Amino acid sequence: MRFGLFYELQLPRPWQPDSELKLVQEALEQIELADRLGFDYAWAVEHHFLEEYSHCSAPEVLLGAASQRTERIRLGHGIAVLPPGINPTARVVERIGMLDLLSNGRIEFGTGESSTLMELSAFGVERETKRDQWLEAVNAASRMFVEEPFAGVDGKYVKMPPRNVIPKPLQKPHPPMWTACSRQEGLVYAARNGLGALTLSFVQPDEAKKWVGDYYATITSEECVPVGFSVNPQVAMTAYLMCHEDESVARERSLADHQFFARSLSYYWGVGSPAPGQTVLADQLGLDLARDSVGTFPQQLDGAHAAVGTPEQIRQQLREYEAAGVDQILLIAQSGRIKHEHICESLELFAREVMPEFAERHEKAEAEKTARLAPAIEAALARRQPPQKVDPDYRVPPTIQPPGAIERL
Repeated sequence: MRFGLFYELQLPRPWQPDSELKLVQEALEQIELADRLGFDYAWAVEHHFLEEYSHCSAPEVLLGAASQRTERIRLGHGIAVLPPGINPTARVVERIGMLDLLSNGRIEFGTGESSTLMELSAFGVERETKRDQWLEAVNAASRMFVEEPFAGVDGKYVKMPPRNVIPKPLQKPHPPMWTACSRQEGLVYAARNGLGALTLSFVQPDEAKKWVGDYYATITSEECVPVGFSVNPQVAMTAYLMCHEDESVARERSLADHQFFARSLSYYWGVGSPAPGQTVLADQLGLDLARDSVGTFPQQLDGAHAAVGTPEQIRQQLREYEAAGVDQILLIAQSGRIKHEHICESLELFAREVMPEFAERHEKAEAEKTARLAPAIEAALARRQPPQKVDPDYRVPPTIQPPGAIERL
């Protein structure tokens, strides 16, 4: 099992003039530290207008900066929002290509639809059609990576004439592709499309085992018709992180802030009615991050809090997810107002005391899985339509028509 850091870039009010500056710079320092410590991934979300909950509206910029401060950690969009009203498809592909070159081939391409009314309505994206918009866009995006030139698309939501979309990514045929999931049926849908599943919800190990089982049963069936030109058979699950030798300290340093994460998530995903630029989430959520008592939290920390506690407690919890077949744990270390120095201490202890035993087992397990899935993946890729060819007579019409125009320039 691999481990990745998952960033929303949370920033509860009150804000100071340099609050966002500190937030971004500290996140980069944490990713740089994670790279040195041997963490496998750093993921950045894309959200818009979700004040306090997520200030990560331009993940491609954050990942580009991280690519120049790291050497081996893989850098992931978790996720790039694909409805064309939010991100034109070709622009996303161009950014991914550039990021892959900047990072020397370390980009993971996660995609999704967006969910909140705050975001969708601002960009004029209809909730009823966002899945169809994503599907058209992700199909076109995968072709843009491999077709030279891209042969064009005339869909309901994505329309573009033939163009060569450049730069091309270093990874061939394209970076590993993922999609966001929040429910069991979401993992099945990811598998049908040959995509890795970024499970952005908190699932107990026994439930995770069922979800993972359904995912791999689907990806090895005839239902799997990849949207990309490679299959990425991976399931990631999410957990909060705070590792300390003293469980009471781990609780005190993080649980109120992780509760802020959970409640603000629910607020923006449906139960809240925010006033842009005015709402103070802690007031709406009934939280006081400065005074919340750890005594209000459950005695047994598991599921969402599987990585909060001592190294031994965390190892025991994570072994259950490993046994359930989970390929990666997305660790939320930065939430609420957790102090930067506490995050860094937690990362160092986790890397030293928790990660090694999982790393020892991962390579063998991954090699066995790759060999086991190879025939099914080959069959799935055979069901995918090949890259399209552009009409060799296609030309972009000239802007300047009179004879001799070029000679006069």
